Amino acid sequence: MTRGMTWRGAADDVAGAMRLTWLVRALACATVFAAPLEGYLLHVHGHLAKAPSALLVLVWAVLRVRQRRAPEPHPVHVVLAALAVVLLASWAVHAGGPFATGYALRWLPFLLVTVVLIDVVSREVPLRAVLAATVAGAVVAAVGALVGMVAEGQTRAAGPLEDPNDLAYFLVAALPLLVALRRSVLTASAAVVLAAGAAATFSRGGALALTAAVAWLLARRAVPLKALAGGVAALAVLGVAAVLFAGPEIDRAVREKTHVAETNVDTRELRWQAAARMVAEHPTLGVGPGGFREGYPAASNNAEIDEQTPVAHNMYLEVAAELGVPGFALFAALLVLTAVTCARVRRTTDDPLPIVAVQASLIAVVVASTFLSQQYYLPLWSLVAVVAAADLRPRRASDVACAPRDQ
Repeated sequence: MTRGMTWRGAADDVAGAMRLTWLVRALACATVFAAPLEGYLLHVHGHLAKAPSALLVLVWAVLRVRQRRAPEPHPVHVVLAALAVVLLASWAVHAGGPFATGYALRWLPFLLVTVVLIDVVSREVPLRAVLAATVAGAVVAAVGALVGMVAEGQTRAAGPLEDPNDLAYFLVAALPLLVALRRSVLTASAAVVLAAGAAATFSRGGALALTAAVAWLLARRAVPLKALAGGVAALAVLGVAAVLFAGPEIDRAVREKTHVAETNVDTRELRWQAAARMVAEHPTLGVGPGGFREGYPAASNNAEIDEQTPVAHNMYLEVAAELGVPGFALFAALLVLTAVTCARVRRTTDDPLPIVAVQASLIAVVVASTFLSQQYYLPLWSLVAVVAAADLRPRRASDVACAPRDQ
């Protein structure tokens, strides 16, 4: 009787762990899928956009407690932990600022979700599944943006995000990841949709980022020239069709974008200069999370009367201004470590194509972030997690293979 109850209890534990494992897989994919759809989710409910990542962290914690298993350490964990310490120290010093607490609470979930994604992608979630979910979310966002342009007469695609440049960031970061997926009509269609959506944002930073990513893929021979030519031809056909059916609207959009672009050059120069002054005046812990927005009028001598609380439109300068030189050094170290790890994994893996795709996506993120403040969006953090997880996977497989011999 007792033995039967023991076996039944063990079976229930295994079944429960399996259910949690499948739930973790679903939530990890849902988290990256929902990231570019934040605006749509916020429209439904103010906290809905946070639900997938919050549930992922909760279910992951329960699963690891049941398994009595801690995450396998990786050098990225050290950098993330140190960055969290600097962030909290900067927040403590500047906690009285109007944006400090809100922005600290934006930073911390990204650091935590990165740790969770590293662990689950190295153990439970296939790497290609995460990349596919990332692409799928971006495709939905692109479709929504293009439909919005047609239905609502928008001059630039924005869709689920308020700023078209932010949408371009998501789309150009997702587009190279298609290389890691099986070539089919579906992936080719997704590529055209993502490229069309990115083009419809009229984002110059997005165009530069995509150019850099495609150049990397061509250099690594991950994209055949024939396929690239076919994609360009498809986009050209769509462009001609758009001009024929919506010529006046496109002309208006181009004129508006030209005017905005001229203004953006001046305003970004002002903001970059202001951020540099903040770094020089507060090198140790910066001006605190969100401090750029608070301190911009004073640092710029009220250069923009109409915009008193902007972002820096440069991820690197904004991080340096808000977290100081130590924070920026750790942030830069995270990017360098990810790039080095990515190169090592590509050299040692039997299937380098997914890693080459991730490298191209990272290049797009790094380039686009020169013109945008993108530390508060998931693509950067999810790519860091995927690279670290890909680095851990062979080690874990080797440990499993060696375990019987050790015993």
